[in-house]
Amino acid sequence: MKKREALWFYIMVSPWVIGFLVFTLGPMIYSLYLSLTNWDLFNPPKFIGIQNYINLLTKDHIFWKTVGNTFYYGFISMFLGMAASLGIAVLLNKPLKGMRTYRTLLYIPATVPVVASSLLFIRLLAPDAGLVNRFLALFGINGPPWLLSPVWVKPALILMSLWGVGGGVTLLLAGMKGIPNEFYEAAAIDGANSRQQFQYITLPMLSPVIFFNLVMGLIGSLQTFTEVYIVTGGGPNNASKMIVPYLFDNAFRWYKMGYASAIAWVLFLIALVFTALVFRSSNMWVYYESEVKKS
Repeated sequence: MKKREALWFYIMVSPWVIGFLVFTLGPMIYSLYLSLTNWDLFNPPKFIGIQNYINLLTKDHIFWKTVGNTFYYGFISMFLGMAASLGIAVLLNKPLKGMRTYRTLLYIPATVPVVASSLLFIRLLAPDAGLVNRFLALFGINGPPWLLSPVWVKPALILMSLWGVGGGVTLLLAGMKGIPNEFYEAAAIDGANSRQQFQYITLPMLSPVIFFNLVMGLIGSLQTFTEVYIVTGGGPNNASKMIVPYLFDNAFRWYKMGYASAIAWVLFLIALVFTALVFRSSNMWVYYESEVKKS
């Protein structure tokens, strides 16, 4: 019976294992090899060792600019989005009439394809005819040329990133619904006000969801591509060029596939380091109800 169960286990899990080996692990190993070669997609790869990495880290000033742009955009948009998601989730958790409608309306933007929302924001952030600058003009404010200014293009992209906070709000709201009311009732009896209840009950109980949003937001922000590719193309003057669009240009515009593979592995290591730091810090602030916290 045990052998039969083990056989069926391997049969059932084999599609995922085969898919992982063929479509994920295999391409990763091959890209690692390509990162050690000079390959233009048309001629056979020429092995050059770690020269791509040396050129990337010591001679490519555009790459370091893309790293700075990615960190600037990624960390600000991630933390701003998490703060906005948490604040909105708290408001949507109130027992008010018509709250289901409000929740639905808030989540709808998250279902809009990124391409469509990017084209929408091109119109909204237009220097003269855009609705954002028209709205600012009502208060006597001369709006900036958002997507055409090296100074304002990254804040514009950060503003765009708030369009999709509905996904994070949904997870946080689900986590809030799972917190027993007895905790709040006991805290109210002990004299805790709303701020104290939020600080000492809501936040600790939501910390696993916040942790998940943080990890996924971190990885997603480092992989930003579509918004930049469609809205700005990396301009003006590479002010909005991110790592992944730069990787794409090297691979499919300039046919430097080996160099692009080296960029991909550097990006992988950057994401790995920051994710490891987040996991390392989780012991200090993530609370699991069934877990005894380490002192």
